[in-house]
Order: sequence, then structure tokens, then C-alpha cells
Amino acid sequence: MGWGDMEPPNGSRAGRSDTCFGVFNASDSPNSTQTSIASPWFSTTFGLIGLCSNLFALCVLLSSSRKLSSRSRSSFLVFLCGLVVTDFMGLLVTASVVIPYHFIKFAWAEVDPGCHLCNFLGFSMVFFGQCPLLLGATMAGERFFGINHPFSRSTSISKRRAWSIVGLVWGFACLLGLLPVLGLGRYTLQYPGSWCFLTLLPDTTNVIFCLLFALLGIFSVLLSFVFNTVSVVTLCRVYHDRESVQRRRDSEVEMMVQLVGIMIIATICWMPLLIFIIQTVLQQLPAGGRMRTLPMETQTMLLIYIRMVTWNQILDPWVYILCRRAVLQRVYPSLRPRPSILSLYPVLNPSLRRKLTAD
Repeated sequence: MGWGDMEPPNGSRAGRSDTCFGVFNASDSPNSTQTSIASPWFSTTFGLIGLCSNLFALCVLLSSSRKLSSRSRSSFLVFLCGLVVTDFMGLLVTASVVIPYHFIKFAWAEVDPGCHLCNFLGFSMVFFGQCPLLLGATMAGERFFGINHPFSRSTSISKRRAWSIVGLVWGFACLLGLLPVLGLGRYTLQYPGSWCFLTLLPDTTNVIFCLLFALLGIFSVLLSFVFNTVSVVTLCRVYHDRESVQRRRDSEVEMMVQLVGIMIIATICWMPLLIFIIQTVLQQLPAGGRMRTLPMETQTMLLIYIRMVTWNQILDPWVYILCRRAVLQRVYPSLRPRPSILSLYPVLNPSLRRKLTAD
């Protein structure tokens, strides 16, 4: 995701509020602000860094998945792989539209008079924005049930089922992104004119879609926080038990460290934008349909918060790269391979233990 400078849209369609060019008014943007806030080097540099980081993390994930026999760890790697693929494709798709703009400097209203490219870019921003939050909540839920109900057969997720869950998350995010195309809200060109996103204007459909997008994101972050907090407390309570202090399993610790890192990054990068969207649309409600363009201050703040969101796609892969077991053991040498989580519960029926071990 990135943004650069743009000439004011030409043509009669550019000034109409019912098209994707009605919200952004480039003539109101001071040159000094464009130079400091809308530098094209941000999208180019950090887009390439994000693509390389996600590609490297994907290679490490594929290499690790071939060496695993643990079903819980394998399913967790499938979710991680889905997250990395989502971040990589999000950067690739948006960069394929934004970065060429920096070199061509095309007039958007002439190249895309029907707003098809703008709708596609807006859909991509929503789809690839919500997917990491939803996948983070899904991963937290999977670990929550895996840690708190380790003996339940329903918590044993195969790779095929894990990929099916990832597909469902992608499908749900796709439906959300298609809502403006189906009539609920609009995607419009945003400051400084090289990207499209949901419209923060106070009409009914836009307000509903903005609130739906923001509240769903906040709910995903909060759900991840609740699941991860309970899981960490459970692990700490079991690991600090006197009878189990020497029966740790480093894979549970590794997965939780990665999940907590992903949650912290998502919270820092996404919450300011989601709260800003809610505040903006609710504060503008008294204006009704009289407001046709966003104030320059609102456009600038939206750009800043979107840039913060970009860091989520850049930092996510490094959580896995730096928080792998091999790296953690170098930082914390006492973290050595231990028996499985079954050993965290020493009193087990022998037949149940044999059955679970076979599974």
C-alpha cells in the first residue's frame, strides 16, 4: 500500500459526488504537505521491503512444515502460511497499481472513468486489510481450544481442515469487500490521489459500511486479546506447577510468543485507523448529506493511519522469522525440546494416553 502525488482529476465526472472522484480535491492540497506526507518513496521502498520479508517468511514456513509431524503445530503453520500469503498478495496487488502511478502520473479520471480500477483497489484494501485481523483471531481461537482442551478430538485440526478454515476467512473478507460494489457504501479516490478506500462521508450507506468495517476489525482484535490472554495464563499456570516445572514443551511457548507478537502488531497498527474511522463518521452525522468532500485535515490523518496499517504487513513475517524455536533458544538457552502437552497433565488414564498419542 502506498501513495504519491496526483494532478487534480480532469473532466466533469471529477467534481461529481456520486462518482469515485468526488471526495478528494487535489486543488486544496498545499505543496508542502504533499512533499512531506505524500512522498512516493514510502510506497516504493517499504512495499519492496514488505514483499521481500513475506517471501522470505513463506520460504521458511514451507521448509519448516515439511519437517513436522505434530498435528497441532502443522495446523498452526497452515494459518501462519495463510497470513503470510495474504500479506504478500496485499502488498503485491496494491503496489501493482500504486507504484506505476508514481512513474506514469496518469490522470485517474481519464484512465478509469467508470471507477472500475478504483473499486478494485478499494476492494483490495478492505479484503487484504480485514484478512490478517480475522486470521489472527482464528489462530488465537485455535490455540485457545488446543491449550485449554488438549484432550478433545475436536481440537485436532488436520492440514486440509485448517486450509478450509483459511478459505472461509478469505471468503468472508471477500464478501465484505464486495459490499460497496453491491450498493452498500462507495469506494472513492483518497488523498493524495493514488489509492482508493471506503468513503468517510455522512450518508447512510457509507456510514453503515464504515462502521461495519471498523467494528469488525476491533472485534477481531479484542477477540484475539481475550483468547491469547487466557491461553498465556493457562500455560503459565501449568508450567509453574511444581510437578510440571520440568515438563515444558517449547512448541506451545513458540506458538504463543508468535501469536502475542502478531496481536500486538495488529493492535498498534490497526486500532488508530479503526477508531479514527468510527469517530469521523459519527462526528460528521449532523452534517447529513450536505458534506460533499472530506476536510483536508481528515484526508491527511487518514493517510497517516493507513501508513501505520502498512507496517502490519511488513512486520507480520518478522514475528515468525524472529520468534522461531531456533532463535528463541539462542536468546533463552533453557528453552529446550520437551515432551508434548500431554505430559503437562501427568495423571492420565493409560488407554487415553495411548489413544491421544496415536492421534
